[in-house]
Amino acid sequence: MRCGYSRCRAELPPPGSRGGRPRAFCKETRWPGGKTCAQMARAEREALGALGLDSGAGAFALDADRLREHVTAVAEPVRGLVDALEATGARLDEVQRDAVDAVETARGRTAQAEQERVRAEEERDRADARAREAVEKARAAVVERDEADARARAAAEQAMRATEELGAARARTEEATAETARARDAADRASQRAAEAERDRSDAVAAAQRSDAERTAAVGRSSEVTDELRRARADTDALRVDLATAHAGAAEDRRRADAADASLASALARVDEVVAERDALARDADRLRIEHESSVRETDRLRTELDARTQEVERLSAETDDRGREVERLRVESDDRAREVERLREEADIGAREIERLRAEVATQVRDVDGGRSSGRLHPDDLRALARALRASARDVGGDA
Repeated sequence: MRCGYSRCRAELPPPGSRGGRPRAFCKETRWPGGKTCAQMARAEREALGALGLDSGAGAFALDADRLREHVTAVAEPVRGLVDALEATGARLDEVQRDAVDAVETARGRTAQAEQERVRAEEERDRADARAREAVEKARAAVVERDEADARARAAAEQAMRATEELGAARARTEEATAETARARDAADRASQRAAEAERDRSDAVAAAQRSDAERTAAVGRSSEVTDELRRARADTDALRVDLATAHAGAAEDRRRADAADASLASALARVDEVVAERDALARDADRLRIEHESSVRETDRLRTELDARTQEVERLSAETDDRGREVERLRVESDDRAREVERLREEADIGAREIERLRAEVATQVRDVDGGRSSGRLHPDDLRALARALRASARDVGGDA
């Protein structure tokens, strides 16, 4: 026994061991919309009833006016179905174009992000180079500062030695000045003794003139005074030599003191220069340290930005891959839809041609009926073909809805 639905006609299993009434339709088979064979057979009977067809094996009497109305009513949904299928194909093409455009946009954004990432890496490398250069400059500045400190200490020691030499020269100058003063005092005393001796000699000469008796004594005293005068003159000459020597020593000491003053001034100037140089190097070191810290911060910022750009590139790459897979899926789906549309279009064309043929036959039958030349019946095969076309059109329209 077979299924009672005309489109199924599958072999039905026999009744069980307990017997009972056999089944009229398949139980497991499902049609579009989840309908069973029994539901499809009932819909078929209702469609035949709506067309005015007798479901028996008779001649399928058909009212010409009702058939014409049903054919017209079915032809319009078929054309709507064709238009809907064409609109669906156009929409699929539009979706595919949008997906392709989205993929191209994503690829462009990915390429731009890659370029920005490369630029960020180059900027980071330049920042690293600047940071290394700043570190080298800072180290060189520290070395120069240490050298300047050493030179400053050496200049300070030289200034101290010059100060000590200046003090010693001043002490020697003061000592020479004191010696000169003492020599002058001795010369003054010798001059006084010479003057006194000269006065004594004059007194002695006067006394010799006054008294011959006293001449001998005066001559003796004059000789003594003359000897004393010679000794005084010799002492004066010696004192003058000592004074000249003291003057020469004082001049030498003064020259040495002036040289020591000049050396001290030069040393102090050098100390000032070294201190200024050290301060400048310290300022340069501070500036380089600040630049290094700024370079380090800039490097960290660029590294963070590079990481963010890399993550963005990875995200865009993943998004591009997803879009590519989506486009591929849509393309496959579009191809399937296109094939389905083409198949439905062919079926619709076949159904439309069949409907047109049947419509022509119906029109002929109507004219025959109107002219009294026919009994108002169609051939059973034509009615079966018309019923199949109407069922297929109704099913396609229902499935599309």
